[in-house]
Amino acid sequence: MTKRDPFKYFKTSPEIIRLAVMLYVRFPLSLRNVEDLLHERGIDISHESVRFWWNRFDPMFASEIRRKRAERLRSGPQWQWHLDEMFVKINGERHYLWRAVDHEGEVLESFVTKARDKKAALKFLKKTMKRYGRPHVFVTDKLRSYGTALKEVGAAERQETGRWLNNRAENSHLPFRRRERAMQRFRRMRSLQMFAAVHASVFNHFNSERSFYSRANFKKNRAAALDEWRQLGAE
Repeated sequence: MTKRDPFKYFKTSPEIIRLAVMLYVRFPLSLRNVEDLLHERGIDISHESVRFWWNRFDPMFASEIRRKRAERLRSGPQWQWHLDEMFVKINGERHYLWRAVDHEGEVLESFVTKARDKKAALKFLKKTMKRYGRPHVFVTDKLRSYGTALKEVGAAERQETGRWLNNRAENSHLPFRRRERAMQRFRRMRSLQMFAAVHASVFNHFNSERSFYSRANFKKNRAAALDEWRQLGAE
């Protein structure tokens, strides 16, 4: 069965749409910043078009990236996950963004809740393990909700806590915080959940850990990531 073309009824070319949504999600830019950047390249669009494309295509692109990554991760044993939660305000009300990060710094899952109790931690763990499997080690802070949730899923002996052990998860919050400031916070829990999941997938896709590679290898990895992005939605 032939896959339906998601760009079929759009007058704008898929290349421009992919470029616009990549700029908006990958970098701390506003919708009008993206409009101005594309205008400098001779592409005349409205910021409302960028908003529509983001809502229409970015969840689809992120889902495709997550599916491929999940297939790769489930094919072999996983060593270590770092679990952490961060405070996010929605209309002045505090919410919690739970995040699971692997030992290489890739964000596996982002999950928004109104509380950070055992029920929320358990739901977050079950959702992440259903998609990616179970690691050998769970590194967490000393929040008691993690211990009780891990005990319920039969992984209490795999938990590790300690000072500085969870810096990998703490550092993974920084790119999201930059985007949060650029967007002047969020107004709905649903929009926060969608953007957090999409932003994590796009950040993972283009995160080449340039400090670990030579310049030549970094350029190859960056070009490969960009080529793969240009093929999203075309299969």
